[in-house]
Amino acid sequence: MNERERFDRIVRKRPHPHVGFFNRPHVSRRQFFRSLTAGVGGYYLADRMLGGDTAKAAEVETKNTAKNVIFLFLRGAPSHVDMFDFKQVNGVTPSDFAPETVAGRLFPTGLMPNTARVLDRVAVIRSGLSWALAHPLAQTWFQIGRNPTSATGRIAPHIGSVVALEKEAERRPDQIFPGFIAFNPNNTPGSGYFSQEFAPLKTRPTPSGLANTDHAGGQEAFNARWELLQTLDGGLRGPESPLGEGPAAMGKLYDGARQLMFNPVVQQAFSYSEAESARYGGTAFGNACLLAKKVLQADQGTRFIQVTSDGWDHHAEIYNRGQGRNLYAQTGEFDPAYAALIEDLESAGLLDETLVLVAGEFGRTVGNLSNVRNGRDHYLQMFYALAGGGVVGGKLIGETNDTGAFTIDPGWSRFRDIRPEDMEATIYSALGINWTTIRNDDPLGRGFYYVPLAEEDAYAPVHELWEA
Repeated sequence: MNERERFDRIVRKRPHPHVGFFNRPHVSRRQFFRSLTAGVGGYYLADRMLGGDTAKAAEVETKNTAKNVIFLFLRGAPSHVDMFDFKQVNGVTPSDFAPETVAGRLFPTGLMPNTARVLDRVAVIRSGLSWALAHPLAQTWFQIGRNPTSATGRIAPHIGSVVALEKEAERRPDQIFPGFIAFNPNNTPGSGYFSQEFAPLKTRPTPSGLANTDHAGGQEAFNARWELLQTLDGGLRGPESPLGEGPAAMGKLYDGARQLMFNPVVQQAFSYSEAESARYGGTAFGNACLLAKKVLQADQGTRFIQVTSDGWDHHAEIYNRGQGRNLYAQTGEFDPAYAALIEDLESAGLLDETLVLVAGEFGRTVGNLSNVRNGRDHYLQMFYALAGGGVVGGKLIGETNDTGAFTIDPGWSRFRDIRPEDMEATIYSALGINWTTIRNDDPLGRGFYYVPLAEEDAYAPVHELWEA
């Protein structure tokens, strides 16, 4: 039995059922209270999170080449055949895409000229495959690394929360930033059943810096109010709280937020000049990429950063420059920001220790455009682009047929398409985290697997990314 046959057998035995595209989600009264109970249970289990019971389904060798992760999430599903798995379609592909062979692959240099400049530092997986074609489902699936409609999917933390928890022990006393930051967050999952300490700090870039980190009355007035608060009920949120570990964990959040107030380190990392913004394209996405670099440069304990780019759902007029958020508009925001991020991380000496991942939730239909709307619709085939963190630049993994419709060569040891769970395992391995870890502190009592089905070795890191 080869690896593909073994994986197919696991999926048949442990299927991935999910709500169909046209079955819109709703929450019943029973489901609401069940979710509420899970959230409260996770809150009061916070004290078990750092030293809690864990097991390993297998002793594995991680790559451990990265210190940080930046995940550029192209929300809405970018067209793989117009970007990193480029396929020219006669009479369809616009001539100004100007495809050229760059770093051993055909690439639309006219559409993404800046990215072409850094393509030799980027490895591309062309054999990616999503599990679902509904946007909210597939988006959450990728970010939590499992089916959101499964039992543990409903309590699962974001991958970034897992990273923040795992790396908490490595923080220095002087590091004050959250372990996980999400820029331009739209429906970004939180910490699941983990303590709120490991939830993402969700924010949007502004030139003036992180919002609400000063006080209208000034620092002296703020300090006086803080001291009054501690006098009144600080003991209820302290480590010896008579109310238990829940309020104590909330007190820890208060203390963390307090350290961000009136802090010049925060101001420097989260603010930017007009010139800095212009280099990254002067857009919300570009400014978020700029701040991702600055936050890592500050070395204040952040280990996972997600930057979300919306607007990639191109069902209609995908190549029409006059039609709102078309492909030209989206790549026009992505292209300068991505190239600047790669180059600036490299010049700052951070690229070797920072894994930069680009992906959407799935791809888009191939070949001719849709008959009526001149767009591309939902499609399971997709790409993943990775740079830094020890990944071999210019590497190509997997190959699709001449239209990009399906994989003809998976390009890795498992001899099958590469799923979001495999990318989750890849992130963990790059950071030195055992992807087969099983936590025994979940409120369902089932055991929470960092990567699902670890006991059956269903998913694995794509370690070929590190092989020359």
